[in-house]
Amino acid sequence: MACIILGVTGSIAAYKAADIASALVKYGHEVHCVCTAKALEFVTPLTLHTISRNPVFSSFEDEKTDWVPPHIQLAQRADLLLVAPATANTMANFAHGFAPDMLSSLYLACQSPVLICPAMNVHMWEHAATQQNAAVLKQRKDHYILGPSESGILACGAEGAGKLMPVDKIIQKTLSLLP
Repeated sequence: MACIILGVTGSIAAYKAADIASALVKYGHEVHCVCTAKALEFVTPLTLHTISRNPVFSSFEDEKTDWVPPHIQLAQRADLLLVAPATANTMANFAHGFAPDMLSSLYLACQSPVLICPAMNVHMWEHAATQQNAAVLKQRKDHYILGPSESGILACGAEGAGKLMPVDKIIQKTLSLLP
């Protein structure tokens, strides 16, 4: 059984994190969800807590119960950090080493492989800054980017690349990266 940290960011695709967590738990893995504040506008901690069977962390305020902060504990235990969906903002934080939230702080402390599954508006994905951030992340050891889907109608009505990859493909890639 692997320890998988599921990072969830503020994309409309955040609702699919529940399906991802559920599938990974069914495969027998330990899943811990770490959400950005914006992710919690799309999916509730109760949903992810119930499905993952573990507390959901989203804020440094959640870290007051133990002497070792959960973002450090989880980073040390992780066999994989899966970020699905990953917004342009979170990818920029990761690429540039910014840690304004618990997920980005965990990322900096994490030594495990990282699978990033982008989901955003087509123009945000195609922007030169996002493409540069994706390129920086791809060059890092044990970093993988899956997606976004190359075409489709997005939640905002635009058409093109930007949709989160299908859950089954995310699960397949996740399982292939586990020890």
